[in-house]
Formats: sequence, C-alpha cells, structure tokens
Amino acid sequence: MINSYANPDDTGVAIAAARAGADVVRDMYGRRLDRIDKGAGDFATAADVSAEEAILDVIRAARPDDALLGEEGGQRGAAEAARQWLVDPLCGTLNYAVGNMLVAVNVALRDGAAAVADPFSGEVFFTDGETARVRRDGADDELLAPTSATRLVDVNLDPPFPGAPGFRAVDLLAHPVFVERFRPRVVSTTLALAWVAAGKRAAYVTDGGDLSGSVHFAAGIALCRAAGCVVTGIDGAPVGRDGRGRGLVVAADAETHELLMSLIRS
Repeated sequence: MINSYANPDDTGVAIAAARAGADVVRDMYGRRLDRIDKGAGDFATAADVSAEEAILDVIRAARPDDALLGEEGGQRGAAEAARQWLVDPLCGTLNYAVGNMLVAVNVALRDGAAAVADPFSGEVFFTDGETARVRRDGADDELLAPTSATRLVDVNLDPPFPGAPGFRAVDLLAHPVFVERFRPRVVSTTLALAWVAAGKRAAYVTDGGDLSGSVHFAAGIALCRAAGCVVTGIDGAPVGRDGRGRGLVVAADAETHELLMSLIRS
C-alpha cells in the first residue's frame, strides 16, 4: 500500500495518506465492529484504529523524521516539532457505527498541506496551503469555489458546550433571521468544512476552543482558507497559533459570515 501511494511532495503525501485511510474505512463499512470506549460518551472502532495505522504507514514512509498526532494513537515525536502531521482517521465515527456514510478522513501537516477524503464518494479535497482543489476518480483536479447560494449552514450540536450560556448553537437555529435566510444541516464532521470550500454549503458553525491544532478540524480549516472562505472563531477573532479565536465560523463569503456573526452576538 505504501509504495502505491508514493509521492515526493507534502501535498502528495497528504492525499496519499488520506486515500489510504479512506480505503480502510470503505472496506470495513457494514461490518459488526466492537466499540472501544474513550470516555465521556466517545468511542472508536476497529476501523478508526486500522485507518490510522494505514495513514501513518504512508506518512512514515515518506516523512520519517516528522512528528505525528493521531486521534487514536496520540502523539508520536515531539509535540513542539516544526513539522507535525495531524490525523483524524475517521471523522464521524458515530455516523459510521450506525451505517451512515457521512464521514471523512482528515490528514494535515500543521500550517501546510492538507487533505480530506470522502471514502464513499471517492472525492479527495486537498490544499498545498495556497490553492484548494478536489480530485475525483478518473477526472482532472478542480479548483474549489465557495458560494453561499445553497443557503445551507451546517451547525455542530455535539457536546460539550463551552460557550454556554453566552452562545448555544441550538439558539442560533431558532433565531428568526437565521430561519429566514438559511436552512440548517447537522453533519458534525469535517466533511462539512470541505463542503463549504466546495460550494456545497454556505457556512459551518461550531463552538469550542482553539481548533487550529485539532486533528478533527485542521485539514478542513486549511482547505477553507486556501479556497478563500472567511474563517474566524465564534467570537470573530482569528483562528490559529497566534489567534484568540475559539470555535469556528467558516463562511463562503464575507456577507454570509457577517450575518452569522451578528446573529451570534445577538
């Protein structure tokens, strides 16, 4: 598997690693999988663990000196390393465990290349840090083009709720202006961020802390930034190592972002 995915540049490594994980997720879909309890209602499955190992095999072969942070295996190498790969092998484990295909495989070099693979559509969304594209089986790469035309906004409703009582996503969904302008969707996976970059969603909103270094969100944030989306925290502050932003408000354009921010502030 490693040789078949060999590629000399970081973008190629990210794509190859995401595809390797997606292959495992797709191959194991539909099997009866034991749940590995992680506490606080969270769990992993054998598919999560196997996909992460497949991803790490690709990265280790191509970049043996880089540090790695995997959702299931934790930190490998120095956490403060200049080059660190962030890996979420199966974003949407709950969906997957109940037979829902709305999942993603996320691979990101912090502050660099990133890829988000949809195991079931065959799409791989990727960025070199400057442009964002999608690769489909048998088709040429296409530039991602964000647009708010769909009026669909994904809102993460998963606990915990660190912004409460000041901000609660469920309150945003009930706001009269939100109801008038948008239609809510709930995916709760980084696939939603890739869809904002690709023009399939107008925006994505989630509470939380600094998500720029999260294995769940780093790849999606990189994609959206490279595609030209507006990316801030729910407090409007920048997101990143030097930013103060917490949570995410990612919008296809400035008008949509400003409207969502006004609703959140109110």
